[in-house]
Amino acid sequence: MTRNGKPRRAVITGIGPITCIGIGRHAFWSGVRAERSGIKRVSTFDTNGFNAHCAGEIPDWNPEEFFPPHRLKRLDRYAQFAVASAKLALDDATFPYSREQPQPRVGVSFGTALGGVSNAEYQHSHFLKKGTRGVNQTLALQVFGGSAHSNIAIEFGFRGVGTTNSNSCASGTVAVGEALRYIRDDFADVVIAGGAEAPLSPLTFGAFAIIKTMSQWNGDAAEACRPFDLQRDGFVMGEGATSLVIEELEHARNRGAHIYAELLGYSLNNDAYHMTSPLPDGDSSIRAIREALADAQLAPEQIDYVNAHASSTQLSDSTETMAIKQVFGEHAERLPVSGTKAFTAHPLGATGAIEAAICALAIEKQWIPPTLNREHPDPACDLDVVPNHGRSAELNYVLSNSFGFGGINACVVLGRCAASC
Repeated sequence: MTRNGKPRRAVITGIGPITCIGIGRHAFWSGVRAERSGIKRVSTFDTNGFNAHCAGEIPDWNPEEFFPPHRLKRLDRYAQFAVASAKLALDDATFPYSREQPQPRVGVSFGTALGGVSNAEYQHSHFLKKGTRGVNQTLALQVFGGSAHSNIAIEFGFRGVGTTNSNSCASGTVAVGEALRYIRDDFADVVIAGGAEAPLSPLTFGAFAIIKTMSQWNGDAAEACRPFDLQRDGFVMGEGATSLVIEELEHARNRGAHIYAELLGYSLNNDAYHMTSPLPDGDSSIRAIREALADAQLAPEQIDYVNAHASSTQLSDSTETMAIKQVFGEHAERLPVSGTKAFTAHPLGATGAIEAAICALAIEKQWIPPTLNREHPDPACDLDVVPNHGRSAELNYVLSNSFGFGGINACVVLGRCAASC
């Protein structure tokens, strides 16, 4: 859609990460530049009965820094991450907000795979001991996924479009992509987009361990997530959130906002094949990449870097490699492709937003983050995976992939907002 004859464009003006490598933009990017994993052995519950033992926990989370006591009673860990990450992003963007002066042209687009299910798990143990008297009185308002965008809207007075999607590991990317649509289609001038997840509880963790999708690594926990490595054996679950302030370009210009990157393209489809295994020929992920590039009006050879889904499972990483080679052809031979989940683990529905933030910062800093723990090259993943150490590079256009359980494929394209902005 156009206004005054010009197409509406969307830019990222604020970044608010809450991850195991850092909370807030500065700490987060310092964690990426340190080239060290934030993954450790699970410390909050006993994993001896499981075949997986590592996770991306946030050890220094202190919600009292963000919320007064009366608010904390109504927010579980998942909602705390969502609202706090939004505040970090809004403050980073120096964007004004007030519950007393609500804004109808500011919306929220969020994503989560599991919402408040872990809190419900803990509350159930209280229920078994004391019945309903032992359960948090606001439990019914905490367990549903939509509590993320609802609480953000309430906290900051945003009365525009509001939604929380639950598209598994692609949720954060879908949230960012839908924000692009809302800006383009004139539903909003500003959208707080991101994802949050707090899945680290015994039953929830154990449920993924049962289906043997998580790494069973017993060595140094920092090496458990090994994207594209021959010895990779599963993803590593994490927790956290990231919010982005996504703003219509002229709106951002008019208030003198700092612009990290422009959102250029988005795609979303489904394998329609299997709940955990990717389509063997990669047809839908190939189409997702191509459609995101088409939406961004870019040719494959214009992409300078790909932040891959690279979940560190055997099938996912090799299938994604095949898809990238199919789309990019000869360009794939020199195209840097890194998997960054070894930094932050995989906080499920939050991951796509975390990786969008990494891409925006990579563009601003002109630096490609590495694929950590890639020690044993895999012939089935024969890309330039930027092993172990990042590199400076000219980055004008970047692709971020998210390929989740249920066969959900989502991609976003980001661009450098230089002279064109």
